[in-house]
Amino acid sequence: MSVRQNKMIAVVLSDTLSCLGLQNLFDNYFPEMEVRFFASFKELPQKLQSDSFAYYFTDADTFAMHLDYFLTRRNKTVLLNSNKDVASLPANMVSTRLPLEQMIEQFERCLRIDETVVSQPEKGKGLSEREINVLRQIVKGFTNREIADHLNISLNTVLSHRKNITAKLGIKTVSGLTFYAMMNGIVSLDEINM
Repeated sequence: MSVRQNKMIAVVLSDTLSCLGLQNLFDNYFPEMEVRFFASFKELPQKLQSDSFAYYFTDADTFAMHLDYFLTRRNKTVLLNSNKDVASLPANMVSTRLPLEQMIEQFERCLRIDETVVSQPEKGKGLSEREINVLRQIVKGFTNREIADHLNISLNTVLSHRKNITAKLGIKTVSGLTFYAMMNGIVSLDEINM
């Protein structure tokens, strides 16, 4: 396992039980990491809100409420999710409902050194402009029929684009696609129907 040595991790979660579980996991499997827990975003000390943390672990609610902060740190932000379908999760999401061994593998994947990571991920990751438009419509909560009407394309074309998006990104769920689109600047929080 190749992880960043002696780096600080900020865990921003209001759920005490989740924090205790993460503390145990980090203590036992990633002792080289210095972990600081914050029950809310407001508890992050201002002087530490710079970039002194190597990683930020948080949940979807905190991420969405402080999108501007986390988007500028998107390569260092890991979202904790209760989705068991690992194949449909983006690389910077960890499922909290997996067996311990699989969860540790996901943490290792997120904590690997990757010096080649650029500050801005590729917008669309090989998606065509039309696929990006369909993705925007999907994460805005529109049905396939509504997407077809909005983009003046057939329902079969929408289904074909959805299949291509899923294949290219390796993400099968709408929540995963939403997270991907937000992290890559394809949609803003204001555009999403929650």
